[in-house]
Amino acid sequence: MRPLGPRVPDDAHVQQVLDLCMRVGEVLLSSGESAGETTDTMLRVAAACGLATVEVDITFTSITVSCHRGRAAAPVTSMRLVRYRSLDLTRLAEVAKIVDRVEHGEIDAEDASAVLTEAVSAPHPYPRWVATLGWALLAGSIALLLGAAPITALAAFTVTALIDRVGRVLNRWGLPSFFQQVTGGMIATGSGLAMFAGGVLPAGTQPSLVVAAGITVLLSGLSVVGTVQDAISGYYVTAAGRAAEIALLSAGLLTGVVLALKIGLAFGLTLQVAGPLPQGPGWYGIAVFASAVGAAAFSLAGYARLRPLLAAGTAGAAGWATYGALTQLVDLGPVAATGVAAVVVGIASGLLRRGGRVAPLVVILAGITPLLPGLTAYRGFYQLAVEGVADGLVTVTLALAIGLALAAGVTFGDFVTRPWARRRAPGNTTNEHQRQ
Repeated sequence: MRPLGPRVPDDAHVQQVLDLCMRVGEVLLSSGESAGETTDTMLRVAAACGLATVEVDITFTSITVSCHRGRAAAPVTSMRLVRYRSLDLTRLAEVAKIVDRVEHGEIDAEDASAVLTEAVSAPHPYPRWVATLGWALLAGSIALLLGAAPITALAAFTVTALIDRVGRVLNRWGLPSFFQQVTGGMIATGSGLAMFAGGVLPAGTQPSLVVAAGITVLLSGLSVVGTVQDAISGYYVTAAGRAAEIALLSAGLLTGVVLALKIGLAFGLTLQVAGPLPQGPGWYGIAVFASAVGAAAFSLAGYARLRPLLAAGTAGAAGWATYGALTQLVDLGPVAATGVAAVVVGIASGLLRRGGRVAPLVVILAGITPLLPGLTAYRGFYQLAVEGVADGLVTVTLALAIGLALAAGVTFGDFVTRPWARRRAPGNTTNEHQRQ
C-alpha cells in the first residue's frame, strides 16, 4: 500500500508563491533592510502560503529562493537581481501591511501579488519637490542642532535643496553614485566658501556648519545600519558588499569636499571648522526640537505619511536627548554616548515592530540621522586637505567609529525587544556557505 503523506505543491502554486516572496524581498532589500530581516520576512510569507520547506539566499544584489518538495518532485528555484536603491517609506509600509494580511490569512498568494503590484507601481504620495523640501529641512535642522545661527541654517537649507535637485538630474543621466557623491560634496563645500567670500555668511556665523549639514544629509543615504546588522547576523557576503559600497560612496564624498577646499585654498579662502557644540539647558531644548524636526524631515524626504513622521520625530528627539544628557551631564565620550543613544532608537523601533503600525526601518533610519557624524567627518576632511594626513586620518577614524556605534546600538536595541520566538525562528538562521 502506498504510504500517505503531505500533498506535494504543484509547480504553478510554487512559482506564484516564490514570485511573491521575491518581489517582497526586492522592495525590502532596495529600501536598505538587512539581509536577515528580508530573509525572515520572505520565509514567513512562504510559510503562510503553504510552503514550509523554502530556502532563501541573499548576496547584496541578488536574491535566490528555492522550494524543496522531497523525493516526489524536483525543487523549484528562482533568482532575481536588485540593481537599484529606493527610499520610499510609504511603499515599504504598504509591503509590510501586505505581509501582515498574508500571515493572518486575509488574502492568498494570488490576491497578495495583485495588491503588491498596485503598491509598487503606485505614484509617490507627494510631489517630488516635497522630498527636496524634506532634505533641505533636514540640513537646516542639523545646522541648528550644531549651534548654527538662523542665517546659517537657512543657507544649509538652500544649499541642500540645490544638491538634491542637481543629484536628481545626474541620476536621470545615469551618472554613477560615486560621482554624484563627489558632486554633492563639492557643491556643499563650494557653496559655503562662496557665501563666506561674498559676505553672505560673516565669519561669526560659522559657515563651516553649512558644509557639515550637507555632509550629514549625504551620509544619511548610506546603509550603515543594514551593513552592521548583516555582519552581526552572519551574512558576511552581503555585509562585505554593502561595506564596499559605503566605502566607495564615502570616498566620493571625501573627494568632493577636499577638492573644493583645495580650490578655496588656491584663492585664499578657508572654512575653519566650528568649535565644540554649545552647552546649557536652553540649547539642549533647541537641540532636541531640531532633532525631532530633522528626523521627521528625513521621513518626509522618503515620502512617509503622518503617523511614521510622528514616530520618526519622537525617535529622533529621544535619541538626541539621550546623547545630549550623556555628553553634558555624564561627560561620556562621543562614541559611547552615540552607541547608548542608538540603543534607545533601536528599542523604539523594536517596540513598533511588535505593534506593527509603523515600519521599524522608518524609525531606525530617521532616528539615527541627527546622530550622524557630519561635523566630525568635515573636521577630518578639512584636516586632510589643510592640516595634514595624520590628524585627518585620526578624525576620520573617529567619525567611522561613531557610525559603527550607531549601527551596532540600533541593532542591539532592536534585538532585545524582539519576542524570543522570533529570535530563534528558522527564518533567522543563516545560510551555511555565508558563514564560511
